[in-house]
Amino acid sequence: MTQPSASPSGRIRRLAASFIALGRIRLELLAVEVHEEKERIAAMLLWAVVSAFLGCIALVFVALFITLVFWDTHRLLALGGFSALFVALALAGVLRLRQLVASGSSLFHSSIAELREDSRALNEPPAAP
Repeated sequence: MTQPSASPSGRIRRLAASFIALGRIRLELLAVEVHEEKERIAAMLLWAVVSAFLGCIALVFVALFITLVFWDTHRLLALGGFSALFVALALAGVLRLRQLVASGSSLFHSSIAELREDSRALNEPPAAP
């Protein structure tokens, strides 16, 4: 008499269970990656806002200080120079933002690599015993 796990239906059940376990593991990896990416984006956004706010305040105070230093002699030149500087910095920021948007994200990179490895392993012929 054959054992139930040695029968074709038992092998199919074990194979199906293996595929379900593999799928569950891959979904767990995917969930971890989504969570990590969400935390990374939130931290980046927070630090970007804080840095931009403090940087703007610093630039305004520096511009105000230098304009007051040159108030009697070259106040229009100082104001025009700082206006040009702020416009140039804003354009540089927009260009960098466009570059970041165009570069894309590495979200799901590990999951896709693992699925490719699984596919490659399943397509290989079995090794001879």
